[in-house]
Amino acid sequence: QVQLVESGGGLVQAGDSLRLSCAASGRASSLYALGWFRQAPGKEREIVAAIYASSRTYYRDSVQGRFTIARDDATNTVSLQMNSLKREDTAVYYCAAHRVFSTQPGWPYWGQGTQVTVSS
Repeated sequence: QVQLVESGGGLVQAGDSLRLSCAASGRASSLYALGWFRQAPGKEREIVAAIYASSRTYYRDSVQGRFTIARDDATNTVSLQMNSLKREDTAVYYCAAHRVFSTQPGWPYWGQGTQVTVSS
């Protein structure tokens, strides 16, 4: 089993930065992919960014150049640095883990979610 715990959400203004962190425990060393998804009210859960195969990264188009995902295998943590935040980034952000990489939300391991609210 793998447990994921997120931290770092909050209320910020448009243009501000925020950093999310996720600590993985359990059989975290076997994880091939770590990622961040988000879900806004009334919308489907969508992938934001992922890191897999140790260093390969994926970003959805709307966050490319603004968000940076990083992984520290020594501490089993994954972070998401979010810069130049926009109102449309408002959502509950979830850390997720998988043994394969996929852009679809069918990952087996999830954190509890952390709210990110961006005001104008």
